[in-house]
Amino acid sequence: MVSSLQAAGRRVLVSSLAAVASLVPLTAVPAAAAGAMPPPVRPEDQAPRSGPAAAAPSGDHLTVVVRNAGARRDGTYQVSCHPDAGRHPDVAGACRTLDEHTRWGRDPFAPVPAGSDCTMLYGGAATAHVTGTWAGRPVDATYDRRDGCEIGRWDRMVPVLPKVG
Repeated sequence: MVSSLQAAGRRVLVSSLAAVASLVPLTAVPAAAAGAMPPPVRPEDQAPRSGPAAAAPSGDHLTVVVRNAGARRDGTYQVSCHPDAGRHPDVAGACRTLDEHTRWGRDPFAPVPAGSDCTMLYGGAATAHVTGTWAGRPVDATYDRRDGCEIGRWDRMVPVLPKVG
């Protein structure tokens, strides 16, 4: 009698473990993928592979104009991502940073919210203007280093923007 109860208990235990093990892949994959990847590139945002439109930038393409950051940092830079290309000191790093800051429902180029408490720390006269298209949306963002909030906003975009200070 005891051995038949033990055998039944083992069967219940084994079937319970099997059921739990079968659920792990269903719950682990979405949790790991949620927020870890940038939004997918839509077909209409991809650069054409040939023809006259191939020379024109499309998809994730930004123009970055930097002023007053220093002789080796000032200039106009072109960054295209997905695939990575452009005239920029660190195209791959810039695309990686942009992808890391891209989340559904959030603008990675958003200005500091009005009414934010910011330290009165001056980070220099450097300015940047970023225009183009990112994640299918138009971009027209300005950056400076006039206080702690703006310095933090700038630093989050390094290496898209040059490291200053």
